[in-house]
Amino acid sequence: MRFLSRYKEHPRSPLQDFLDHEAASAILLLGATAMALIAANTALAPHYEAFLHIPVRLGFGPVLIEKPLLLWINDGLMSIFFLLVALEIKRELRFGELSDPRRAMLPVLAAVGGAILPALLFLLLNSGTPYERGWGIPMATDIAFAVGILSLLGDRIPYWVKIFLLSLAVVDDLLAVLVIAVFYTGALNVTALGVVGLCMSVLVILNLRRVHALGPYLLIGFLMWVAMLKSGIHATIAGVLLGLSIPATRVIKLRDALALAEEGVQLFRKSLTEIPPEEQKELREAALNQLEDVIVASESPLHRLEHKLHPYVAFGIMPLFAFANAGISLNPEALQEAWRSSLTWGIVLGLVVGKQVGIFGISALLVRAGVVRLPREGRTLSYLYGASCLAGIGFTMSLFISGLAFGEGELLERSKLGILLASLVSALLGYGILRHAARSKPRPVPEQQSPSATVMN
Repeated sequence: MRFLSRYKEHPRSPLQDFLDHEAASAILLLGATAMALIAANTALAPHYEAFLHIPVRLGFGPVLIEKPLLLWINDGLMSIFFLLVALEIKRELRFGELSDPRRAMLPVLAAVGGAILPALLFLLLNSGTPYERGWGIPMATDIAFAVGILSLLGDRIPYWVKIFLLSLAVVDDLLAVLVIAVFYTGALNVTALGVVGLCMSVLVILNLRRVHALGPYLLIGFLMWVAMLKSGIHATIAGVLLGLSIPATRVIKLRDALALAEEGVQLFRKSLTEIPPEEQKELREAALNQLEDVIVASESPLHRLEHKLHPYVAFGIMPLFAFANAGISLNPEALQEAWRSSLTWGIVLGLVVGKQVGIFGISALLVRAGVVRLPREGRTLSYLYGASCLAGIGFTMSLFISGLAFGEGELLERSKLGILLASLVSALLGYGILRHAARSKPRPVPEQQSPSATVMN
């Protein structure tokens, strides 16, 4: 079977647009992280803390939600981030590389290996300690930073490497969502869970009845988020459930869309040439409205919402989350404590070693066994190894899970330092390996014929 056989090099594709968004987002994330570190380690520190703890209230009727700004970012805005994650997961499962079990084999198995081994290495150092709850921290991959590093190498990196890393990150996000939902929950509120279940039932009914307007889904999703806040399950899971319920089918058949589009073009042409000037404006607006309706009807609600959300998440929510969560004290005493802590080194070991060994080990095993064959362009395991190292950039999701695991305080600070250190090492290591692989003459990977042989292309 051929992995990623559909994707070819071409000038602009939706995937390329996605990669460009992620690369630009990585620059903003880096800038927001630097600003947070500066704010937390200068005279701005008191103002930084005061900003994060500004009380914000939201209320309607008998319902009143009051949280500091930091929690509104982590519980509220990050729910939108997880909504986008769920939309991307559903799209990949329905239409992308994960829709074909044969093509999905490599990124799925590699992601599983890259999730289990880091958790095991972390527990190897921290089992039975107060840090044990942080085992989920090194399981995550930050796709924005990883793609940002890849973008520095431009076209020197084969396209299939980028697709492999993106597919891997989608599976990684799915595993992270499952870990958060199952293992990082509090005491359950049965009444609130009942409301969540009712909201989810309504979303399923809307989907089954082929309701394609986004408004009803977003309204029910907001009510579900409010109930999820009180349920004991982290509120961001509401975003995941909402995303998975958004329809992925078109309102109109493509053949009918083509006919309506041609009719709209004819009306537009007529408005420019065949009628008196005083009637042109009205007819032109009618033609453009029809073309706009055709475009909306030809795109599924899932794709439409994903396209709308992605810029706001990439350029707004994620940098704001980084600024609010990456500010840690770098004074000598704190650094010494972190240096001696098995929590810090468990995260570093998991992200730097566990990720690359887990992902690359599974990938190399599949290649050597003949189950997967690399594409002819850049046929070398060095590309896979470099991508595996980049997967050790945890950052956004790792910071999020560390907050769930330790709340606030010294343990959270140590875990953040471990995440930043591990992400920096993984980024430099991955970039160096990929740059060297791009400069070197590709070494053919031994091909072994197998009845189930696959080809990445």
